[in-house]
Formats: sequence, structure tokens, C-alpha cells
Amino acid sequence: MISTRRTFLAGATALGAGSLLIGPGRIGRALAQDASTLIFAAAGTVTSSWDPSSHTIAPQITAEALVFGRLTKCLMKPENPGEILPDLALEWKLIDKYTLEYKLRQGVKFHDGKDFKAEDVKATYEYASQPSRPASAWYPGQVEVEIVDDYTVRLKTEKYGYPALNFWYVSSFLPILSAKDVADPNVLKQRPNGTGAFRYQETKGDQIVFKANADYYDGKPQIETLLWNYVPDANTRVLGLLNGQYHLTERLEPEQFESLKKEANVTTDKGLSSENKYLHFRCNKPPFDDVRVRLAAVHAIDRDQILAIVGEAGQASNCHISPVKFGYTDVPDYPKFDPEMCQKLLAEAGFPNGQGLPELEYITSVGFYPKTREYGELVTAMLQEQGFNVKLTTLEPAAWEEQIYRRADGQGPGHIIDVGWITGSPEPDLVLRPNYYSKFALINGVNDPEIDASLDKERNAESTEERLKVLQEETLPLLAAKVPSLSLYSSVFLRAMSNKLQGAYFYPNGPIDLSKATLG
Repeated sequence: MISTRRTFLAGATALGAGSLLIGPGRIGRALAQDASTLIFAAAGTVTSSWDPSSHTIAPQITAEALVFGRLTKCLMKPENPGEILPDLALEWKLIDKYTLEYKLRQGVKFHDGKDFKAEDVKATYEYASQPSRPASAWYPGQVEVEIVDDYTVRLKTEKYGYPALNFWYVSSFLPILSAKDVADPNVLKQRPNGTGAFRYQETKGDQIVFKANADYYDGKPQIETLLWNYVPDANTRVLGLLNGQYHLTERLEPEQFESLKKEANVTTDKGLSSENKYLHFRCNKPPFDDVRVRLAAVHAIDRDQILAIVGEAGQASNCHISPVKFGYTDVPDYPKFDPEMCQKLLAEAGFPNGQGLPELEYITSVGFYPKTREYGELVTAMLQEQGFNVKLTTLEPAAWEEQIYRRADGQGPGHIIDVGWITGSPEPDLVLRPNYYSKFALINGVNDPEIDASLDKERNAESTEERLKVLQEETLPLLAAKVPSLSLYSSVFLRAMSNKLQGAYFYPNGPIDLSKATLG
């Protein structure tokens, strides 16, 4: 045990280790004895707004999943990623090309006591799909919702010119809000009010307190209190699990995962996620506004070496979406490591051996995704070897999140941005449109009419068969050819928990279903 903990402490500060064991550790161990209280060490934090349409932040989506219900659920199992299960909707069917009908569950209440009805679906979908909402890029377009009766709604898209089929999978991703809250955005921002298994109580610094929802339609959870602790350092999360401060932690480093497998009181969990890790090029800033320079950078990077560093936390990817997404394919001509081609393209672009290239900033996070510093240093060295003048900037998650997105001027800090993108649905457009459609292109700023046309073509397909063909034969190969970003790998989530925790279900996009969990 002592040698194992020395491994985990590698790189930790003395103050961090001391405070963990002397201060919060005692409190954590006391709370951990209470079978009705679960303490989760989260790798990411939430924003200042609880409005789900105000952000695209993965950790907050995980937090929101505890509180909000959705029309449907999708487990996204690799063997059947498209299977849809009931949640707030019990039945659904396509009425015509532009109309999708849902029959809603009766007897459900929001946490503030309001009855869930069709008006809430209408308010949610029409609000969240407005182009002015920051997360609207996730959705295929605006939508109108017709209320047939209190428990029947019809999503209608004809006015906006695309098939309603595009909301088939989005229904398992968009949290359902109360119509009363949507009418008052200030209330919507201040606290989450959903229909889920846990209700929000308060935020205390880096800790969020959730309580079991006694009125949850599927039965009150046995976990009475859930304490969500933001713990940005991976070593601290693991030490807290080992000393009893935490019951559950996420986003382990691969060597931590291997060591925790040997711990008698710990259970580990590994699963392919809906997340791909990308290097996004700022395509609206020189020199990456030239596709030849982007391709040259891609050909300078040996992704096999990156996979060797991330170990069990990654799976090889030659596609801009995860294998648990509809439309996934292994793109045959995805650009590979090829230094000779790198030099050829640099020369064609007017930068022989990299001469004349400006200094480039590569921005990544540390403490959230595994091994980002280690492979960031490797990628930086690979690019430098081919003549790219690159400096690496590493930031803790909260500061990194402030640097990711484009600013009001359409650009953003840095030139190469390390980002994962994860969504809770097999719908590929939840990844493709926010990242590669010119109207959005939230990170890379790509503006390419050919990519736009292909994304519109696959979105407007009138059958799943036609759409699959367009995605696999046109859209995904086109993204591989123009590389507004490089898909580094598909993430494999590594988690660990106390072996007292039973009945937790881990979704491929990060959220955890604790509605049936126990701490025996």
C-alpha cells in the first residue's frame, strides 16, 4: 500500500498531500461511513449558469444528468449504439418527414412541485434550439412544438427546412426544463430544476450538494445525499479514494488505473466513451487558414506514440466521431504520420522546412484528460522536428476552458487547441455541426462551403440508410481530407470506486446513473 501511494503522489505538492490527509480527509472518512451519503471526486467543474442551453461543458453535463430528465435515454452500447429507451416519453413515432410525435409519461413532477406536461417540452425545445443560445450548435436547427394534449407533443421542422428525423437521437440529450423557468431566464441560471433522481440543494465553494428526489417517478434513490467535489488534481482524487474521503472518482491516469486494480477495497471500471480527443487548428488564423499547413502538421504527428502514452485510456481513431456514434466508419485515407509528405506540403505552402512560420501556441489542460502534458510535450517535439515553431501552454481545467472557444472577433487564443468533445446521444451532428459547420465552428473557426454542403446533405437525408451513406462516403472522408482538426484517439473512460458502491451505471459520455445505487 505504501509503495502504491508513492506512485500516486508523484508530482503532488507537499501542501496538497498534507491537507488531504490532515484536514478534509478526516471529514471525508467520517462521511464515507454514512451509507446514505456518496462523495464524488469530479475532475471538472461547472459554469456560473445552470441553464443547460448556456454551455457545452462536459463536466456540467455530467452534473445536470443527476437533476434533469430527457424525453428518452440512450445507453450507447458499442454493440447497439442506436437503441433508444423511455424516460419522460414512453412512445415516439415519425408522423411524416417534418413531424415527430412523443407520448409523455404522466404523474411526473419537477423538483419545485410543478407537474411535468407538454408545455415543458414545447418551452424547452423551442428555447434551446434558438440560434442565440450558446448550445444551439448541438441541435439540427430550430424546431416548433405543437401541443396535441397535455401528454402528447409533435416536433415540427418544415418551417426550417430539414427532416424531423434529425431529432430522433437528440431527444436523449436535451434536458427538459420547466416552462415556468424558461419564462424567467434569471431563475433558470441560478439553480437547476428538473425531474431527475436528485435535486439540487446548494453550492459551497467547490462542492455541490444534491439530495434524493422523493418524488422521482422510478422510486426515491437510496443514496440520500450526493456531494459533488471538484478536485482538479488526479493524484488528490486517487488518494482521497484510498483514504476513504471519496467513494467514486473519474478520469484516471492509466498507471493509476492499473495500480487501483490491485486494491482490495476498490473496484475499477473501464468503458469506450462517446468522446474523441482532438487537436483543433485555428483555421481562421495564419498559418492554419491554409489546408496544406494543417495537413503538414498532421503528417508530423505519430499518433501511435500518443496511444502508447495514454495506454488503456485511448483507442485508435481514424474518424472524427466515436465508434458509439451513428455513422462511424474507419476512414481509409485518414492522414497518417509521414514526415516526407509534411515537408512537401510545407514547401508547397511557402514554408520550406518550416522557414517563415510564425511562433505557434499549443494550448492543453492538465488534470482532466489523461496524459495531456506528456503527449503534449511529445507532439510539440514532433512538430518542432519538422520545422514548426511551437510552444506548449498547459492550464488547469477552469483556465483552459476559458481559452477554448472563439471570441467575439471570431478567433481565439493560440493556434492548436487540445480538446475532447463528448455528447450523450448517438447523434453525430452533436459533434459535427458545432465543430465543423461554418456558422458555428466553436473552436477551430473553419469556414468551408464544401464541408457545410456535406453537413447539410447528411442532415437533410430522408432516411437513416441514406444519411449513413452520406456520412460514411462523403462527410467524414471530407473532414479527413481538410483536417480542421486531427482526431487523436477515442477516449476510454477509466474510473474507480469504493467496493461498497453497487448499482451505478456509467454512460459513455460521462454521466452516472445513481438512481438505483447503494453504499452497502
